[in-house]
Amino acid sequence: MISRRHALLLSACLCWTPSIIAADTTYTLGMIAKSQGNPFFEAARAGANDAARELSARLNLKITIDWRTPNEEDAQKQASTIEQLVLNGAHGIIVSCSDANKLTGAIDNAVKQGVPVVTFSGDAPTSKRFLAIGIDDFECGARTMDELAKLIGGKGVVAAIDGNPNAVNLQQRAAGFKKAAEKYPDIKIKGIFYHKETPQDAVAKIEQVMQANPEITGWGLLGGWPLFTQNALKWPVGTIKCVAVDALPPELDYVRSGHVQVLLSQDVYGYGYQSVEKLIDKLHSKKSPSQPVSNSPLTVVTKQNVEEFAKNWVKWLPK
Repeated sequence: MISRRHALLLSACLCWTPSIIAADTTYTLGMIAKSQGNPFFEAARAGANDAARELSARLNLKITIDWRTPNEEDAQKQASTIEQLVLNGAHGIIVSCSDANKLTGAIDNAVKQGVPVVTFSGDAPTSKRFLAIGIDDFECGARTMDELAKLIGGKGVVAAIDGNPNAVNLQQRAAGFKKAAEKYPDIKIKGIFYHKETPQDAVAKIEQVMQANPEITGWGLLGGWPLFTQNALKWPVGTIKCVAVDALPPELDYVRSGHVQVLLSQDVYGYGYQSVEKLIDKLHSKKSPSQPVSNSPLTVVTKQNVEEFAKNWVKWLPK
């Protein structure tokens, strides 16, 4: 006969074990990029989905990516989405912050409720996120200027285009671009021009600036926005030098045509993949990264290696 004590222990085990197994083997990760349809974020999404599938198979887990990106940039919608994901029981959150000031509170609240947060390509540095994945944006801006300076022989008038002025990563790129320009006394920066992060707005801004300042001989594109559409650069090939950040498929065509001489590629696919890896490390293996910031190097893409580099997108941006 089973004693009362043994019966209570058996009952506790039967009640306790299934819930622990379920909690350890199923994870839903919310993913919030800045805007839908942007190939940059679609590539990061592909990386996250691949990581979820591969880690699920390797670790005998069920990992689901809950994609919750607004149609257009809207930091307030991102913040509301973080709150909704927490309420819906997400185990972790991946977010590319449009405006750190508007997202820090939502991130901190998620972490307070036990939901770890990773940021990528758009950090909220004062928040309680446990990891920021991206590049050294200040160095990226400086590298853009250095490459442009080489192309124009260290003298001329240049301009730069940037996106959301409230995004911390883009602020840093602009600062790096201007700081590097101090090394070139014969180069004048006409300005750093901001726009909504859509191809149409970026193209319109470049055309407006060029009409007002025909003396410009070089452009630094601190993000690839204008190159996400066709026939964005109206000048004859070679007359104006151009260096752009990122090397997404539409941008590669501008290298092929000669309108853009240098692309500085981020590991966009890797941002999504790493974000999932690090969240599962933290949630499943209880392992945290040694540092709160993980920066990856830029890859230079020119006419010499553009076709070889393009092969990456077969995996990074599946049709």
